[in-house]
Amino acid sequence: MTDVPIRLLLADDHPIVRAGLRAVLETEPGIDVVAEAATAEEAVARAGQGDIDVVLMDLQFGKGMNGAQATAAITARPGAPRVLIVTTYDTDADTLPAIAAGATGYLLKDAPPEDLAAAVRTAAVGRTTLAPAVADRLMNRLRDPSTTLTPRETEVLTLVAEGLSNHAASVRLHLTEGTVKSHLARIYTKLGVDSRTAAIATATQLGLIRR
Repeated sequence: MTDVPIRLLLADDHPIVRAGLRAVLETEPGIDVVAEAATAEEAVARAGQGDIDVVLMDLQFGKGMNGAQATAAITARPGAPRVLIVTTYDTDADTLPAIAAGATGYLLKDAPPEDLAAAVRTAAVGRTTLAPAVADRLMNRLRDPSTTLTPRETEVLTLVAEGLSNHAASVRLHLTEGTVKSHLARIYTKLGVDSRTAAIATATQLGLIRR
């Protein structure tokens, strides 16, 4: 056990959330909250200064870069700090991009304080902590890949769930309308449905997209 404290950066756009995280973690031995960031862009810049060991990263920051994009930017650098996602969202549309971006762990904001502190220590040594709901969903994906949506299919269905037409979704994703229709056809087959409404309802129930 080293006497050198784990240096934390708290990245969340809500001051109350940052204050709550700080209050919980500052009482933990061997953990030092050294900085905060209110935007993902600020988090990327601050994490690059070389004095951060673990970044606690939210996923949604309003306008601009999101948490997964910030995670990718941070972890792409040599000697980067670890990134531990702490968020309210646990759907595939949230977890998979964050994990693919290089997040070391993924916790939900309702985790007990002791679990949060343990996850920080685990992340600091490069090991993974996943919220139980996230771990269960990842295991289910491995057991039954036939119902797993690809990242692009998840993007398409998320936009459809927001009310976008095939054409509007194609413009947003820089795809042809035919490609969007092909993605939807594969989504229907995977989910065993025959309509947009049913696909949205089933994917929401399975935790594949967030509504």
